[in-house]
Amino acid sequence: MTPSAGRSLRGALAVVAVSGTLGLLSARAATNKPPLHAKKWLAITGKPLAATAGAMIFQKGGNAVDAAAAMIAATCTMWDTLSWGGETQALIYNPKKGKVVGINALGVAPTGATPEFFRSKGMAYPPEYGPLAAVTPGTPGGIMVMLAEYGKLSLADVLAPAIDMADGYPVEQQHVSTAQRQRDWLLKWPESRRVLLPRPGDQPPQAGEIFRQPDLAATLRKLVEAEKQALAKGRSRRDAILAAYDRFYRGDIAQEFVRGSREVGGLHTLEDLANWRVHIEEPVKTSYKGIDVYKLDVWTQGPAMLQALNILEGMDLKAMGYDSARYIHALYQAMNLAFADRDFYYGDPYFPPAEPTKGLLSKEYGKQRAATIDWARNDVNVKPGDPYPFQGEKNPYLDLLEKWKPAVRKKAAAASESARVRTFEEEFYAGTTSVEAADAEGWVVSVTPSGGWLPAVIAGKTGIGMSQRMQSFVLDRAEGPFNALEPGKHPRVTLTPTLALKDGKPYLCFSVQGGDSQDQNLLQFFLNVVEFGMTVQEATEAANINSYQMRSSFGAHESRPGAMMIPASLPAWVRGELTKMGYKLEPAAKTSGPINAIYLDREHGTMWGGSSDHEEDYGIGW
Repeated sequence: MTPSAGRSLRGALAVVAVSGTLGLLSARAATNKPPLHAKKWLAITGKPLAATAGAMIFQKGGNAVDAAAAMIAATCTMWDTLSWGGETQALIYNPKKGKVVGINALGVAPTGATPEFFRSKGMAYPPEYGPLAAVTPGTPGGIMVMLAEYGKLSLADVLAPAIDMADGYPVEQQHVSTAQRQRDWLLKWPESRRVLLPRPGDQPPQAGEIFRQPDLAATLRKLVEAEKQALAKGRSRRDAILAAYDRFYRGDIAQEFVRGSREVGGLHTLEDLANWRVHIEEPVKTSYKGIDVYKLDVWTQGPAMLQALNILEGMDLKAMGYDSARYIHALYQAMNLAFADRDFYYGDPYFPPAEPTKGLLSKEYGKQRAATIDWARNDVNVKPGDPYPFQGEKNPYLDLLEKWKPAVRKKAAAASESARVRTFEEEFYAGTTSVEAADAEGWVVSVTPSGGWLPAVIAGKTGIGMSQRMQSFVLDRAEGPFNALEPGKHPRVTLTPTLALKDGKPYLCFSVQGGDSQDQNLLQFFLNVVEFGMTVQEATEAANINSYQMRSSFGAHESRPGAMMIPASLPAWVRGELTKMGYKLEPAAKTSGPINAIYLDREHGTMWGGSSDHEEDYGIGW
């Protein structure tokens, strides 16, 4: 054993001794927010008013799916983290079937969105903002399909809070600050300017002012009207909701959306909306020490967390010591390996070629990847692995793997068309919120809706903000052969709800906002609960580390090998060890997006809710 290894071991043992003592006290530890306790239902999301919308639906007799749909609708109406033209994806535990199902309500690239089109405009990637950043709207369809298939209430009931808010609600400071910061963008698009900058001098509303969106209210009322007309004709609850779906994607709402998009230079056609579908899918999973963890398929980054768990499962993380240098190094390296695979192999499974998902999630592949970790230094040149042999196939992309290099951040990036160039950190953590709901019937729902955040282009008189998700595509197949742009294709997204089952029953429901950081933060949340015995509230408030070594899914898709966000409270001796390992440390007061979570307490027949102690995330239970 080298002297440095001995010091690391002694430090780790000291941390273990301290963490053991802390573990005994954890039940009495104070948190900045109190944990939520409930017997009948829990509703948690990124906005207090939206959590109230979920509570209203539960009080009407709705289940967790109804409440989740109402919370998505409410947060979409509030704009600063997402809006109605974005994308929704969910994991739902169905107690009647005893299984987890996935909802893929991600839009697709419209007609004319080709690599050649964007290259002809001098773009290395589709833009961050504007009409050319927009895939087809997915959230309205996602809400309606979730509701039709798994809910109990009518669309009219579930949309009632959002319609009330569109008629006018007291706007929050976060919305005001975001609109002011992005004002130069909003001035570019006539409808965005009219709706989102309504005060004299094209200014956003003031905090507490009643913010009215009559166009959006009218669009939502059209959906309710379509449902009502279908019910009057004797159609079932399910079919009546799907009649509203048809009106959005094939009727007058679609016509106005397409007109408004094309008026400002968008590519959408009526056929793009009419041909788009919500997919109800089989999720992917892995088992970590007897706990089954579910994620959506590789059109999201979610399986990267499962890969990281497979890499870490053979290590004694608890013995390393919570937030010791060795533990942090293990997390960072596992994430390096998993996210390198994400950057190369993840993409739309509805488009060929087929992703090597079985190999990627193989336990043996995870062990092989773990064996490559250098325990002395960070690997700045980490590459995607080769999962194909673990599913009995030969890798058709070995030539591209040989050429793979980190997309290192350029010192002077070329200016885009943006009025204000975003920082790397803003790109990394862009947009999104999370929605968690559970009820006494056994329904459990985790959602990370996103897209159409400020500054969004509003399409015509619909009041609908358009998505910005096209930027997550690559144009060059050498960068990611499964995520190269094609019309009709889903981009690979960062959005990643999570459900965990123990002994076949729901155990944890959790998600977070924050772009490429999402599965990093969720990995640490999960380990905090499972390995270190934290409650969900303690785990949502716990400090995280974040790697910037993977390629950003936004903007210029750059990476910063070795860069690590650390909690400002991390001790100097831990920082010193990490620096010797080659890390470039960036201390921060808050080190994750706001995590929201529910723990299903089987021993007591109750639910625990957790919500991070920063931003506007909030929960209500009964």
